[in-house]
Amino acid sequence: MTARGDRSAGTARAQRDTHTPQTLLEVAVEVFNERGYDGTSMEHLSRAAGISKSSIYHHVRSKEELLRRAVSHALDGLAAVLDEPGARQGRAIDRLEYVTRRTTAVLMRRLPYVTLLLRVRGNTDTERWALARRREFDQRVAALLRQAAAEGDLRPEVDVRLAARLLFGMINSVAEWYRPQGEQDDPVDEAVVQAVVSTAFAGLRLHR
Repeated sequence: MTARGDRSAGTARAQRDTHTPQTLLEVAVEVFNERGYDGTSMEHLSRAAGISKSSIYHHVRSKEELLRRAVSHALDGLAAVLDEPGARQGRAIDRLEYVTRRTTAVLMRRLPYVTLLLRVRGNTDTERWALARRREFDQRVAALLRQAAAEGDLRPEVDVRLAARLLFGMINSVAEWYRPQGEQDDPVDEAVVQAVVSTAFAGLRLHR
């Protein structure tokens, strides 16, 4: 009877919810990135978090709410860049370079969240909402490219539409291979940021 009671107490302790909404979100993002959102069940999240499914529902109403919180964290960080002074003042080419630099840094700081954002496919209402917000961001950056061309600061042979796709592709590709080294207060690797900026603007900027 005592051994059985000890096992029950141990199970109860293992299932005790010690998570905050933020730590649970971090677990969910890791599982979503490993298994894919569609391939993740509440059972998978429960096992990864070390708590019961009912405990998860104390924090969120559904798996999709976790997804929305996660992609919102990525999108809010990216959108905030466009409201910074460096993105709003000066010639368009300089603003575009600033946005490229800062977007790459945000990607590194919020790497798991941006990785998840880049993998959504529009299968749920939240995914479609995230894709719409991402398109809005892309369109604002593409507008900077068009303005830079109109101001005569892009090389004449540059196709603006193609350049926008290549620029986004280079920045987003960082999420596929960049991994911070060890425990760091700031995971941004300035050498990587500078490499992205230098590579992109060597081909875009008209040097007078």
